[in-house]
Amino acid sequence: MREFGYQRASDVSGALAVLDADPDARFIGGGTNLVDLMKTGVERPSRLVDVRELPLDEIAVTRDGGLRIGATVTNSDLAAHPEVRRRYPALAQAVLAGASGQLRNMATVGGNLLQRTRCAYFTDVTKPCNKREPGTGCPAVEGEHRNHAILGASGHCVAVHPSDMGVALTAFDAVVSYETAQGPGETPLADFYLPVGDTPHRETALPPGALITGVTLPPAPVAARSRYRKVRERASYAFAIGSVAAALDVRDNVVRDVRLAFGAVASRPWRARAAERALTGGPATAEAFAAAADAELAAAEPLRDNGYKVTLIRNLVVAVLSELAEEDAR
Repeated sequence: MREFGYQRASDVSGALAVLDADPDARFIGGGTNLVDLMKTGVERPSRLVDVRELPLDEIAVTRDGGLRIGATVTNSDLAAHPEVRRRYPALAQAVLAGASGQLRNMATVGGNLLQRTRCAYFTDVTKPCNKREPGTGCPAVEGEHRNHAILGASGHCVAVHPSDMGVALTAFDAVVSYETAQGPGETPLADFYLPVGDTPHRETALPPGALITGVTLPPAPVAARSRYRKVRERASYAFAIGSVAAALDVRDNVVRDVRLAFGAVASRPWRARAAERALTGGPATAEAFAAAADAELAAAEPLRDNGYKVTLIRNLVVAVLSELAEEDAR
């Protein structure tokens, strides 16, 4: 591991000033991903700026009935918060599915959004990887890619984004707030992660040196009846091979509102807008749910060994939406 400096930030402006003066510095919250990447040599920061003591650790109901979640809120506190459980249960479920209790006690909301892929070629510095070293190639395309992307990938990178939390936040139109030396900014989570294209090393739309300060969830009555379902290769805590965040509002067997997002299928949490359009105003039946999933997955381009994900996601969509529809009918 490269030798690095360390300091605690006492205010946002001070934290930003460090990165403005030293572009090789990095912000650190819980460090549950960054420190691992430092150990393997993927990340080699000159300095770590600890932001855990900044006043960004509150969860508050907004005036319009949404939620404002501070960037340094821990995953444990997020999953346990009564307003999160009441208004956005799929978000609490996603967080609980994401890691062990020990990791949730350390990991932060801001850090979760910025965690990097667990692709084995990316984390092994002896292997080529366009995400880690642009222009060297993507050996996963022809190599080991069973858990890799089926949507939105390119020949330059087929890695998937690992966040469970991000899938639920994407389903509910979350907005990311940040601060830079030039002032505040915000971006919808739908635009936060950049398309892979031929620049997979450029992962987010954050300006250089920006610090995430929070995430805002707009009011979404449909989210009160929502669910997160994750499939993994072992029962203990592991990254998803496929997941679905869903919310459904049904009246007289007609879908009035629906939210769908997929995880572990693309380089970013995947909002299933084609499926949402296909369902809205139609019948709440298993056949309609399957057809909507097929409409979304028509764009899938599976690799040699990961075509199973198409069937997996289709079945997850039907199962989760059917469960929610049954609950609505009670």
